[in-house]
Amino acid sequence: MLVFHKERLAFLAVPKTGTTAYHAALSRRADIVVSHPSGLKHASVYRYSRFFRPMFNKVGGAEMELLAVMREPVSWLGSWYRYRQRADLRETDRSTFGMNFDEFVLAYVKGNRPAFADVGSQASFLKTHPSGTAITHLFRYEDLTRLNRFLEDRLGVEIVLGRKNVSPEMNLSLSPDVDRKYRKKCQEEFRLYDSIV
Repeated sequence: MLVFHKERLAFLAVPKTGTTAYHAALSRRADIVVSHPSGLKHASVYRYSRFFRPMFNKVGGAEMELLAVMREPVSWLGSWYRYRQRADLRETDRSTFGMNFDEFVLAYVKGNRPAFADVGSQASFLKTHPSGTAITHLFRYEDLTRLNRFLEDRLGVEIVLGRKNVSPEMNLSLSPDVDRKYRKKCQEEFRLYDSIV
């Protein structure tokens, strides 16, 4: 998470949406950079509202606008699948080595997900907190040009992104049946993504 106090903007780091590259590009410009632990770096709207919002309210009564990026849901799961192909995970229960993408997605849509498919949900991450804390600015991962323009205007900086934390390329096509199951089981993910203007 990156916080720009003067601009009243907090950039939440949704996993697998390119936020590591933004952290690298903007960490010198940010007033607060949350890199570790992972649970705080990737603080959801809920965690932000519970842990960070009270702190900002107590120090100067600052109410932050929340910014986040959402990735097309099939692509997002594909990024997790590829990421968990890494050699250092091969002997663990989080590895996707030796399985195809259909098998990974079928495991993800199960009620009780195995460890390798327990990767959370973008819709849950971005869900409005009961306090009213909500994402103010939501951008598509597939349209980072729009996000870059927003950040350049808001922060007065030029955005130069490097490639960080990139998973290996591989085939991520789903069979029609698995694609249907995923879209039916995870309708909220697709609805939220489709609602981004």
